[in-house]
Amino acid sequence: MADIIREAGAIWKGDLRSGQGHVTTKSGVLRGQSYSFATRFEQEPGTNPEELIAAAHAACYSMAFAGMLKGMGHDPQSIDTQATCTMVLQEGGARIARMRLRVRGQVPGVDEATFKQLARKADKECPVSNLLRSGLEIEIEATLA
Repeated sequence: MADIIREAGAIWKGDLRSGQGHVTTKSGVLRGQSYSFATRFEQEPGTNPEELIAAAHAACYSMAFAGMLKGMGHDPQSIDTQATCTMVLQEGGARIARMRLRVRGQVPGVDEATFKQLARKADKECPVSNLLRSGLEIEIEATLA
């Protein structure tokens, strides 16, 4: 099977505080989406790398969980994952320290305890979780709807 390759790029102009960046994905879903110091380190509306990492993690985890459930004979109606990426500011810079996944699912025939157990198992099968795991703490909070 051939490797799957996805591409995105970013251009940053100027210094860290007053500069401006734009991110674009090869698929075109993001085209010149702007980001800045203020959208990343302050509360100005707009995107930032941490938000994009959280979106990628939520999407990947939801797919991995749904696939795992189906493989175990369950038919998930929905998997709703919210990801919170926490960046800490410390001496010498910033680091992404934690990811929290809150997942709610509608899965007929699955009880709450089983859902929580399977949610933790899905984290081990999620490619983005596995990528991030070595550098940050990943928390899973699962709720069966």
